[in-house]
Amino acid sequence: MTLKLCGFSASNYYNKIKLQLMEKEVPFVEELVWTGHADSLLVDRSPMGKVPFLDTPHGPISESGACAEYIETVYPQKPLLPADPYAAAKVREIILYSELHLELVARNLYAEAFFGGKVSDGVKERTRTLLERGAHGFAKLVKFSPFVAGPEFTLADCAVAAHLPLVSGASKLIYGDDVLANLPLREYLKRVSERPAMQKVNADRKSSTEQMLARRAKKTD
Repeated sequence: MTLKLCGFSASNYYNKIKLQLMEKEVPFVEELVWTGHADSLLVDRSPMGKVPFLDTPHGPISESGACAEYIETVYPQKPLLPADPYAAAKVREIILYSELHLELVARNLYAEAFFGGKVSDGVKERTRTLLERGAHGFAKLVKFSPFVAGPEFTLADCAVAAHLPLVSGASKLIYGDDVLANLPLREYLKRVSERPAMQKVNADRKSSTEQMLARRAKKTD
């Protein structure tokens, strides 16, 4: 059975795994799965009805962190986790900071920033405080030399390249300035975008985002 990545390419968590698979040159196929519906077949494979998830020869795996660990263990070629335990832990630390303290916090803003909704001033104020705190902590961990965890491209780059453009974009749209402005993010993303795998991920993300927005518009008609 070929490994199957399930979800849609507008999802940053989907793209985190897709980039990992492509960088490691792991054979896989994609299955388009949209969220937002109570499909029993979906929750049998991803209990919270979220994407991405993997269909593997051993059964389904949900949550992007678990998917990434499975891929690194089963497909050891071109490893994206350092062999040194401490260095590997630092890569995981960067991933967790980028997700828990930045992307998931910024998600409070997405409805207004990207989808035409409205977010209350109180939520915006609380979110900004948390984002500034998260950005300060994140800056203490990352190196950008030239990649976020050091000289080698790792799983941390798969996560950061997928998540931080959304954090940066949402904060600029909502607050008028970028909460990540003190990081060399633009130069870093330009460097990563030169990688063939990232170019493919970005092209598919653009196409999938157009599909997603069209679906949302159709639902509101």
